[in-house]
Amino acid sequence: MAAGEKKFGNALGYQLFYLFIKVGGRRCAYALLNCVCGFYVVFRPQVRRSCESYLSHRFGQAVGFTKLWQQYKLVLSFGRVMVDRAIVATLGAEQIKVALVGREQLLQVRDQGRGVILLLSHVGCWQLAMSAMGALNEPLYMLMHGHASSFESSNYQDAASTTCPYRIINPHGYLGGSLEMLGVLKDRGILSIMGDRVPEQEKNTATVALLGGDVALPISPYHLASATGAPIVVLTSRKIGASTYEMVVADVIEVPVGLGRKAVNFTPYVQRYAATLDGYCQDNPYQFFNFYDMWQ
Repeated sequence: MAAGEKKFGNALGYQLFYLFIKVGGRRCAYALLNCVCGFYVVFRPQVRRSCESYLSHRFGQAVGFTKLWQQYKLVLSFGRVMVDRAIVATLGAEQIKVALVGREQLLQVRDQGRGVILLLSHVGCWQLAMSAMGALNEPLYMLMHGHASSFESSNYQDAASTTCPYRIINPHGYLGGSLEMLGVLKDRGILSIMGDRVPEQEKNTATVALLGGDVALPISPYHLASATGAPIVVLTSRKIGASTYEMVVADVIEVPVGLGRKAVNFTPYVQRYAATLDGYCQDNPYQFFNFYDMWQ
């Protein structure tokens, strides 16, 4: 979750889910989840408020039971993603299958030898779907910000029985990790960055249209692309079955070299990414997990 978001749940609650997974598997954990999500949506106003901004932009203003049902479905969808991650941590990676759509296109971009920027969003379960990036057969580096919720962040990586598929670049390091990121791309490596949230230290943003409103998105991925000549591959993930996810090559963006540092120069490319995100939300309305007001 982004800065300012509430953290829900506690360590005891998380351990209860792990116990249900070990005893009864996915169905048992999902049954518990249905009750827990219902409780939070009905009795915790802050949970409803965290959903309201996105849902009102995606569906328009709703009232009464319709609004409550939309909030429940969004929270339940997010909860199932978290349970799936706990399943991987508890029972092993073979419990979840991930398909890569656009594999040949992705390999063609890799083979150009210019480095690659993978631009991700907080949709579906990008953490699990990243396992599909083994198809690249290259080391993968990820700029990892510390704005995830307590259940989103450490539990999966600490408890998972599989090796983390990426190497983390700390944005709180020297110059925000920019030299390390440039080094990865200059060495024709693969760098992954989130494109739908503005990190606390990010000062340069572009204002673009998303779901009928204006949002500020970071320009750093596009600036890196312009500085190094690396193409940007926009990836989305979505849950398509009880134990199945899909990672999709949604777009490939070529940012011209030498655009400088002004945000206005990068706005068309940020808007292209936002249009892809908009289309994703139209097709997968309950798998977009930014639980704060992006449109402030």
